[in-house]
Amino acid sequence: MATFLISKRLSGDYKYEYLNRRGKTIFTSNAFELRFECEHSIELLKEKIEEIIFMRFKSGKGKFYFRIILREQEIAVSRKFSTSLMLEKGIKQISTYAKEAEVLDFSNPVDIFGPK
Repeated sequence: MATFLISKRLSGDYKYEYLNRRGKTIFTSNAFELRFECEHSIELLKEKIEEIIFMRFKSGKGKFYFRIILREQEIAVSRKFSTSLMLEKGIKQISTYAKEAEVLDFSNPVDIFGPK
């Protein structure tokens, strides 16, 4: 099952990543100041998956990537793919599995081992 993983950047902003069924990152969202904004963006993406536009690009080093556009606003950027076929496979995974993807929140790290 695919997963949306919420985490915190070093700057203190929140972000989410979309991981495929094998745990590999497909895309990373833009930064959010508040966690609920991050959660809202995930829910909006799940609800409006049919309206998403995938803008495909090729980097100067020959790698392929895409930007996710929803309602004329960029919401995420994919990782770099080595071939255009792999890029299309990543897009297909989003279209197929994002609606049912679970959301995991790792933005508040818990020390499971306790103090030293």
